[in-house]
Amino acid sequence: MAKLTINQVLQQAVDAHKAGQSQEAHRLYAAILKVKPKHPDANHNTGLLTVGFGKIELALPFFKTALEANPSNAQFWYSHIVALIKLERLIDAKALLDQAKSKGIKGADFDQLEQKLNEANKVLTIKSNTADAYYNMGIALQKQNKLEEAIVAYNKALSIKPDYANAYNNMGTVLQDQSKLEEAVEAYNKVLSIKPNHAEAYYNMGNALKEQGKLEEAIEAYNKALSIRPDNADAFNALGIALQEQSKLKEAIEAYKKALALKRNHAEAYYNMGNALQEQNKPEEAIVAYIKALEINPNHEAARVQKLHKQAHICDWDSIAAELTLVPKLGTTEKDVSPFALLPLGDVPERHLIRSKIYAKANCSQKTLPKKAKPSKRPKRIRVGYFSTDFKEHPVPYLIAKVLEQHNRNQFKVFGYSVYGSSSCAMRQRLEKSFDSFRDVQSMSDRDIALQVRQDEIDIAIDLNGYTGDARTGIFAYRAAPIQINYLGFPGTLGADFMDYIVADRFLIPSENQKYFSEKPLYLPNTYLPTDNSREFSQKPINRYEMGLPDDAFVFCCFNNNYKISPTEFDIWMRLLTKVENSVFWLRKSNQISSINMKNEAQKRKVDPSRIVFADKLPMDEHLARHRLADLFVDTFAFNAHTTATEALWAGLPVVTKLGKGFAARVAGSLLNAVGLPELVTETEQDYEALILELATNPTKLAKIKEKLATNRSTQPLFNTELYTKHLESGYLQAYESYFDGNLPQTIIVPK
Repeated sequence: MAKLTINQVLQQAVDAHKAGQSQEAHRLYAAILKVKPKHPDANHNTGLLTVGFGKIELALPFFKTALEANPSNAQFWYSHIVALIKLERLIDAKALLDQAKSKGIKGADFDQLEQKLNEANKVLTIKSNTADAYYNMGIALQKQNKLEEAIVAYNKALSIKPDYANAYNNMGTVLQDQSKLEEAVEAYNKVLSIKPNHAEAYYNMGNALKEQGKLEEAIEAYNKALSIRPDNADAFNALGIALQEQSKLKEAIEAYKKALALKRNHAEAYYNMGNALQEQNKPEEAIVAYIKALEINPNHEAARVQKLHKQAHICDWDSIAAELTLVPKLGTTEKDVSPFALLPLGDVPERHLIRSKIYAKANCSQKTLPKKAKPSKRPKRIRVGYFSTDFKEHPVPYLIAKVLEQHNRNQFKVFGYSVYGSSSCAMRQRLEKSFDSFRDVQSMSDRDIALQVRQDEIDIAIDLNGYTGDARTGIFAYRAAPIQINYLGFPGTLGADFMDYIVADRFLIPSENQKYFSEKPLYLPNTYLPTDNSREFSQKPINRYEMGLPDDAFVFCCFNNNYKISPTEFDIWMRLLTKVENSVFWLRKSNQISSINMKNEAQKRKVDPSRIVFADKLPMDEHLARHRLADLFVDTFAFNAHTTATEALWAGLPVVTKLGKGFAARVAGSLLNAVGLPELVTETEQDYEALILELATNPTKLAKIKEKLATNRSTQPLFNTELYTKHLESGYLQAYESYFDGNLPQTIIVPK
């Protein structure tokens, strides 16, 4: 360039171009444009070369620059218009042709271009009609749930019309229905590359990203959809869900309100608002929202279940009774509902399994990651990962904290994954120290967490949540680890083929009940429930007067969550108060409304409401210590005392339970057997009431039970954390050996 003029280089480039030396010509034109970026001939000829390379779209900026530099050159107009016709951008081509004619440009055969344009228009009309036919076929197949065939139809439409944005959008929704979320997002991105203001594509992309747990990206997509179409009520509703999953409850409720302002009969927005209000601990407002959802859609089973659950929380038994006949069918046909929410309303293991299966199918249908190759030799230490949303002040950590600390580090490397929420409390600090490796992965998607787990080479993944609040079951649906175990958090089956085992004991799941569990039982020899025998009692002086209890009364106690109490137990309790002179019932105060309602229920049964005393929340060591002020703990039926039973027994307070059928209804019986007090397990309501009455009116017998419990605390296996940990580890080892030997999951029995 230093020795030659631009015109000389241009002549060399033109000669090379004519001689078919395209690469050399392209190099020379580029050299000119580096010096003079708006050179008209260099730009025009580069455009022609680029068209020749088959990259017509990339040629357009060169033609445009050439025209701007020399708008009187007819050839520049001609080349630009031809390129647009080839790209089937016929409206743009027609506009440019009209512009050239209006400017009186001479020297090009614009009539010929007009003819080309008309011919292209006819061809495009035929192609478009064919593409539309395939597109409509795809919609019909999609409605019939023939998803693979729908994809074939959309692909045919796109082969004819590559810029068919709506076909890409619909293909994305099909891929999403198949849980191919990453591919769905790719399809939506293609839509947006063709049509940047495609609001529906942004909305659908938000849904796919939300399903992957990519909440920030999902929120960004919803906001873009709303910036284009601010009247989209569904987008506001979806935005609310994403914000709620980030625990931004106030913002979520505002989004639901905007959805409802646009669409007053939006049942889902009312339902989701109810869930957010529930999380804000506003049960009455939540119930109102669920009722509004049901007024719009009486078949909204999830709303009905949550309404019943919140009514159970506030002990609104009359409202529950009015719909109790509906409970057996809820969540047992096609619609998924929370399996946990219905546990207190029916002890029917067969229904528990059906509900969990339907819930798993609807919410955990992710495409599993490619199967990981089994190691060629057994690892020196098995890597166990514990996953929870509750690594904080919560019942689960109080049960399992010492087990985590006791794990044999010669055999196991123990990982903790906090999948939701954070805390700086003492329990969180203790838990973090108990793991060899601890990860806070709450901001990661389910799939990315599963990939991280694989990178950590976890052999056994333990789900401490199941279907409880804020659970991340999708991690396990991706098959994060070769062995996956349902343990502790959810008292029942997950009904999912990706969970291999459930930690249990033979009392909890008798052999005849195994058919109600999709997992194989991992039977521990004493009880499935871990305990922490290092839990301390407050040394702070405490007396009945401070707790609102009469000094000389017989104190019946039940610190279970109020939602576990039904009129059946309450009837028995009130009869006991009438039969046991100078007695009171000491209950947990779950919320102000439940306390008022239960006092009213007592009055209906002609019992002085003042004989029911409610216990406020206290620090854990003080809560443990106050058990000693009670005389007898009495249990609930469909959903037993679990952690609360261990706390009572650890404090030396006997527990009387009634044995049920399902997992949740047999836990207290399992604990009493493990502490050597099977005589406190009854099988009928009549026996339950009779035993409680006998203990309440026979001080000598109750004293002997308390003495036995005091001895058994240190001699029976329930509070032997060290022995329990060894048994649990034995179960893990058996599960791994079975996997390593190439077996499918099978029942594991850990010997005493």
